[in-house]
Amino acid sequence: MAENDFVKVAELGELSPGKMKYVEVGSDQVLLANVDGTIYACDNVCTHAFAPLAEGDLDGEEVECPLHGSVFNVTTGEVIDPPADESLRVFQVRIEGDDILVGPPAG
Repeated sequence: MAENDFVKVAELGELSPGKMKYVEVGSDQVLLANVDGTIYACDNVCTHAFAPLAEGDLDGEEVECPLHGSVFNVTTGEVIDPPADESLRVFQVRIEGDDILVGPPAG
């Protein structure tokens, strides 16, 4: 993977533990989540009804969709509770100094 596949989207100071932030990476809507000091990135749009997950609630590794209550694991993209039945994409994250960089989807 080329170095330029990663894009700076935020700085660490913008995302304290337990907080989320919506960013755009190219045409992708991405949710950044700080889980106990580790930054994760996944799709920001719920796979059930296209609601913005950044407007939901983060509890540990789980984000709850504000529209119908679907719950996803932000570290794996896995659906924890329906009505969603399709996982989120998870993006690669790299920290360089104070910069948060997001790369292509993992796997």
